[in-house]
Amino acid sequence: MKHSMQKGINVWSFDPSLSMEQCMILAKDAGFEGIELALAAKGPLSLESTDDDAKAIRAMAEKVGIYINALATGLYWQYSLTSDRPDIREKAKAVARREMELGKLLGADVVMVCPGAVGVDFQPADVVPDAKEIEFFAGSEIIDYEVAYQRSQDALRELALDAERIGIRIGVENIWNKFLLSPLEMRDFIDGIGSPWVGVWLDVANMMMYGYPQHWIRILSHRIIKVHFKDFRCAVKTLDGFVDLLAGDVDWKAVKKALDDIGYDGWCNGEMCPTYKQYTDQMIYNCSAAMDCILERKRFSH
Repeated sequence: MKHSMQKGINVWSFDPSLSMEQCMILAKDAGFEGIELALAAKGPLSLESTDDDAKAIRAMAEKVGIYINALATGLYWQYSLTSDRPDIREKAKAVARREMELGKLLGADVVMVCPGAVGVDFQPADVVPDAKEIEFFAGSEIIDYEVAYQRSQDALRELALDAERIGIRIGVENIWNKFLLSPLEMRDFIDGIGSPWVGVWLDVANMMMYGYPQHWIRILSHRIIKVHFKDFRCAVKTLDGFVDLLAGDVDWKAVKKALDDIGYDGWCNGEMCPTYKQYTDQMIYNCSAAMDCILERKRFSH
């Protein structure tokens, strides 16, 4: 049975010189129904933002005619729930709580939370500030796997209570963190938290180096509450392997069938980064057209 999924796009997909309103207008023009915003340390949507700031952003989206369906953040690369430093772990939880509060005010139903990391082999230049601006970067730590698992689960059980209080769900994303590397492990990790307020935010390309998204989808099933659409060329083996939708090795027909099979009818958000070096707007239109193919919104004779 086929299900009607909703089409959104992550704000990181846009030229960073564009304003939030310009991103919304472009997304709407390209045919997206929703947009996923991102929380920063500073800026128009950040840890410095007030509740009124969030309400104004929501009003802006409503005026444009696009729905803010989720809130993500790159701050967990700096503040990890699994850090060896207790103060960093507490900061990570504080970030999550503010992310949930702002997400709720924006009208989102899910916030993305990174479960922490065992190790990180890269420093994403777009989210890691200059060393002079911070005293710590979580990606430099290597955490014992069992310790990371326990710390992350404990933190998410605590944050689940905040999610229930605020009224917004936490989506735990599979990322490049040498942690939760199997769909069976992710399933048991989520079930061990034991809260309907914590589910899986599935990125269909992030496991391509060691697995298949269609397997993850069927195993995680009803636990999936948000989906990222990206594509990846496995032969590249680095961040440069992330490419336009339909240009990589993701078996999109198998992904769509698996999503249909589990009855998923939520948001699928394109996450197209890094952006094109030239004519960056075109990336948004290309992503939209590719998602129409994947979601079978267009019919072809072959």
